[in-house]
Amino acid sequence: MKKENIVTRKWGDRSKGKTDWARFDAMTEKEIAEAIADDPDWTGAEEIDWSKAELVLPAKKKPISIRLDEDVLDFFKRDGGGYQRRINAVLRSYMEQVSRSKRG
Repeated sequence: MKKENIVTRKWGDRSKGKTDWARFDAMTEKEIAEAIADDPDWTGAEEIDWSKAELVLPAKKKPISIRLDEDVLDFFKRDGGGYQRRINAVLRSYMEQVSRSKRG
């Protein structure tokens, strides 16, 4: 059984990753703005109002053992790593829908 690779980093740890932080730190605000404007992934994002953005920390996970039908597990594993996260998302969606239907 292959274990999922989990990478943890301390807040502000710049020693890992592919970003050339020295190059970034040497850039002016104007150069940064120009680089962002030239990035095709930025298209449309400049119009987002970030003033009310909230930091949402993920809920603490509890390790458990669960038995799933083999075809169900294969379905979630088909898209590669993160299958446990996807299973959790499906279960959370179900939980929220059931909770809403009981309230209303």
